[in-house]
Amino acid sequence: MATIGIIGAGEVGSQIARAAIANGYRVVIAKSRGPETLARLVAELGPDARAATAADAAEAGDFVVVAVPLKLANDMPVEQLAGKIVLDTNNYMPWRDGRYAVVDVGEKTEHELRQEQLPTSKVAKAFTHIQAPRLFLSARPSGTPGRHALSVSSDHPEAVELVTRLYDQFGFDTADNSPLSESWRSGPGQPAWHAHEHQALPELIVNLAKARRLPPR
Repeated sequence: MATIGIIGAGEVGSQIARAAIANGYRVVIAKSRGPETLARLVAELGPDARAATAADAAEAGDFVVVAVPLKLANDMPVEQLAGKIVLDTNNYMPWRDGRYAVVDVGEKTEHELRQEQLPTSKVAKAFTHIQAPRLFLSARPSGTPGRHALSVSSDHPEAVELVTRLYDQFGFDTADNSPLSESWRSGPGQPAWHAHEHQALPELIVNLAKARRLPPR
C-alpha cells in the first residue's frame, strides 16, 4: 500500500485525501495550523490516515501532493521532498496570492517557479481544473465512453506517468500538457478551466489548444 503525503488540508487537499483512501492508499496530511487541528478529518478518513507536520508528510509520502498556494519565498520542505514526485494543485490567483511579475508577463508559470523552489523534486501540475467535489461526482471506471479528463504538465516523464495512473485510479482520463512551461493552458480563465464541470479527452485536448495568454487582471 503506497502512502501519499498531502501538504494542505483545505477543500482540495481534503478531497484528494478522501479519494486516495477510497482507492487504497495511506495518507499523511498536514495543515499549517498544526496536526492537532486535523483530528476530525483524520477520524473521517479512518485508520489509513494520520496528521503530521508538512515536513513529516513530505518525508512519509512515496509521492506528495502540495495543495497550498505558491509563495515567492519558498515554504515547502525541500530536503524531505528531495527525489520525490510532487503534484502541485495550485492555481495562480493574484487576488489571493499577490502579483508575480514573471507569471503576469508570461516569462514563467507558477509551476515552473515551484520546480525552481524544489530543484531536487519532480513537479507536476495536477488536479487544477476540477472542482474538489467532482473528484467523486465525475469519476467513472476506465474505458467509460466520454469519461471526464484532466490535464497534467511536467518536465519529468515519470511524473506524468504517475499522475496518469493516479487519475485513472481516481476515475479520470489524462491529457499530457507538458512541459511545465505549457501549464498555463489549463489555468484560470482558459477554455479548459471554464469547462471544469465535464470535458472528455477530445474536448480537453481542443480546449488546451485554444488557450491564449491573458492580460494581467
